[in-house]
Amino acid sequence: MREARALAARGVKELLLISQDTTFYGIDRGERGALARLLRELNRVDGLEWIRLLYLYPTTIDDDTLAAIADGDKVCKYIDLPLQHASNPVLKRMKRPGTRQGYDALLTRIRERIPGVALRTTFIVGFPGETEADLDQLCGFLADHAFDHVGVFTYSHEEGTSAFALADDVPAGEKRRRRNRVMGLQKRLVAGRQPARIGERTRVVVDGPSSDHELVLRARLATQAPDIDASVVLTECDPSSFRAGDFVEVELVGARGYDFIARPVL
Repeated sequence: MREARALAARGVKELLLISQDTTFYGIDRGERGALARLLRELNRVDGLEWIRLLYLYPTTIDDDTLAAIADGDKVCKYIDLPLQHASNPVLKRMKRPGTRQGYDALLTRIRERIPGVALRTTFIVGFPGETEADLDQLCGFLADHAFDHVGVFTYSHEEGTSAFALADDVPAGEKRRRRNRVMGLQKRLVAGRQPARIGERTRVVVDGPSSDHELVLRARLATQAPDIDASVVLTECDPSSFRAGDFVEVELVGARGYDFIARPVL
């Protein structure tokens, strides 16, 4: 909390809480439920605008944390759950404690508790023993849950990991094909949803000039994390009128791939 207040006093507007498993915050000190309490305290820090959580473990996220996200006006309605796969045999070989059925129930519960939540996840394809049927299950899971953001990685056979004892039996080219299949599906799903948001008025934070053109700004919605997610292209404005960290009311006027195009609302 001291660090958060000091950052806010220096003008920081967005705070990201990141760890390998953020839901375990406080466990090392015997403080169960500490993450929800932290969120409620941070929500009261003057100067902060957005508080974002990254990397919540799917089997340990609790109802109190979901309530703190839902209730906090500064807490972004954004949840990143690294699920890794959706086929039970693959999850078991990965030594993940979750199951497809458990993930289905969890995602339904999150959407019920936090209306309008953005969900992000990551998957690994080409894990030892993964079959085409396993990949079919993963694609079906992706289609069922309409994730806002998805990252897909190909399995890498690394010494020192428990999976190294398994045969790396999916060829590299096949791993890439499977990744492309999943990412292609996600791109089509996003493209199908984007038009419904055109005309929506919302709030963005300006990140700075676009790398594409000096007269265009890059910004983000509360449902977009920096560096890892898509962004908003801010047009029809004087870039010199905005600074990084400014919050702006905009209208979404178009979409380009995963990105939205918006203009400031005067």
